[in-house]
Amino acid sequence: MNGLAGEHRVPVSLGDRSYEIRIQAGLLNQLGDICLGLGCSDRIAVITNPTVHALYGRVVQRVLRRAGFSCITVLLPDGERAKSLAWLGKILDELVTKRFERRDALLALGGGVVGDVAGFAAASYLRGVPFVQVPTTLVAQVDSSVGGKTGVNHPLGKNLIGAFYQPKAVVIDPQVLRTLPKREWVAGLAEVIKYGVIADPKFFEFLEDHVEDLRNRNEAVIPAMVGRSCEIKAEVVAGDEREAGRRRILNYGHTVGHALEAWGRYSTWVHGEAVGIGMVQEASIGQFLGRCDRETVERQTELIREVGLPVAMPQWAFADMWNGMQHDKKVVKGQINCVIPERIGRVDVLPLRRPEIQKWFSQVAGSLKRTVAGRRRRVLPSRPSKKK
Repeated sequence: MNGLAGEHRVPVSLGDRSYEIRIQAGLLNQLGDICLGLGCSDRIAVITNPTVHALYGRVVQRVLRRAGFSCITVLLPDGERAKSLAWLGKILDELVTKRFERRDALLALGGGVVGDVAGFAAASYLRGVPFVQVPTTLVAQVDSSVGGKTGVNHPLGKNLIGAFYQPKAVVIDPQVLRTLPKREWVAGLAEVIKYGVIADPKFFEFLEDHVEDLRNRNEAVIPAMVGRSCEIKAEVVAGDEREAGRRRILNYGHTVGHALEAWGRYSTWVHGEAVGIGMVQEASIGQFLGRCDRETVERQTELIREVGLPVAMPQWAFADMWNGMQHDKKVVKGQINCVIPERIGRVDVLPLRRPEIQKWFSQVAGSLKRTVAGRRRRVLPSRPSKKK
């Protein structure tokens, strides 16, 4: 898998809601022309947070104004606490006060939280106005900005309030990842690894072969990594826009992960860290249920740990985990459904039965917490290096 030269465009094929993901270094400086090409009117509301605004707000406003747009900026607080009905209301209040019209656009400049809240505001205001995703974190570039899921959290669960609403475009400039804090960079790698597990064993091998590059943020591998992740998500979303079937595989690691986030009051782990832990635990459940072998669990666990992500669950009670998973979006008539790997590159969605999972929790989860942190990386079968 080689790096991508020039601009890489990934189509998201959804009929009259289709759009492109555009990936290229320096694309932030072309935002004005891109928005003109999308047919946006001459007013744009830039939704961002103080950290991203300090880094890129002036650049974005300058290129938009140079293209003829008038801009307002709405600042959300940093972090998950912005993903609430209260802050959604702040955006809507600003749009009403400034008398935004149906052809005026919103531009989400930031990570997954900004994109989710801005997208929900776009879906809600005047029953739908255009919006553009400009993701600035790795998790947003490879996952949350693509697919049209928008929304906010409820105190009892993550992403329980929202709408499916597609952007007009996703504009990805990998150069903005240079300013991403290390913790956020590493957290984003969880979603990248997820794509290999659920859909592409060769991509998973690519990641195994480039662990040092991933840890060190080697810009030579970032375009290929982001591009392939977007291709996988676009293909899944195009076949199941509203998560009626196959799209549920994109939630691998999220059943346990979202329960962890809620249990930690959205402050103990950032999203990708919780997903990394969730993937390890859900793979362990799969092995316990006889759905995958030990090598599948170990390869995934080692890769997650080697890039710097946590893998062990906290000291929480089984009831905490089970009750948290009850608020997952895949619950149907009280039945928890979870994505379980069968092998690297293939997963399935299975119903979880409380007695089985309680048995797993008491017999396996505790020992996994004790052993995995100290395990040295297993020597994998040799493969030809894909480094160029």
